[in-house]
Amino acid sequence: MGKASSQKQSRREMIEKMQRDQARQDKRRTMLIVIVSIAFGLALIAWPAIRLIQDSRTKNQAITEFGVAASAASCDAVTNDEGGGTQDHRPDGEKIAYPVSPPSSGPHYAVWAPFGKKFYTVDDRPPVENLVHNLEHGYTLMWYRDTLPKDQIDEIEKISKAKLPDGSMGKFIAAPFKESDGKPWPDGKTVAFAHWSAPQSDNKSFGHRQFCGSVSGESLQQFLTKYPASDAQEPNGG
Repeated sequence: MGKASSQKQSRREMIEKMQRDQARQDKRRTMLIVIVSIAFGLALIAWPAIRLIQDSRTKNQAITEFGVAASAASCDAVTNDEGGGTQDHRPDGEKIAYPVSPPSSGPHYAVWAPFGKKFYTVDDRPPVENLVHNLEHGYTLMWYRDTLPKDQIDEIEKISKAKLPDGSMGKFIAAPFKESDGKPWPDGKTVAFAHWSAPQSDNKSFGHRQFCGSVSGESLQQFLTKYPASDAQEPNGG
């Protein structure tokens, strides 16, 4: 075999080797893409299933199992505000300056927040004026500072999915309260409960507020028990 022929053979072998190496690399790359795609697809399927299992487990737990104990929640005594504004419906978009923060009664928009939704974030919360309408129908609102750490907001979401006391009739909503929504809260308080009670014998009514320093399902349970859904301006609504 001549020198030129030998060089051609070497080049051909080199090219064939490069082609084999490239084929192996392409095959590995393809397998990696397939594996990653399968793993990603399984994750997309598994996550909703995991959430369903978690939500199902939470649904059977009492709200007292979430957050700190009432004794550790640094809750103030309940404040009783003079109530007013029953059926006082204002145009959507009108900013209502409530005398207390968060509001425990007062004028509100004609449409209430959806009765079936119990937890809101800053991304989907309706105006405060819609939620005050829910108070009129016996709801208790659990307002939380929108600046709370995520782990505490997660606890509040679990409370909203957990088993509420029977007297609440499921009329409960947790929602964030922003600095622009009303007057400042007491220092160190991150959560506030609000309820609007039925008129008294003298036709006066009261709104009730309680501030806490920490998320506490036990404190909420005590508030819900003291102010049941039947104690409302219009208890049959919702």
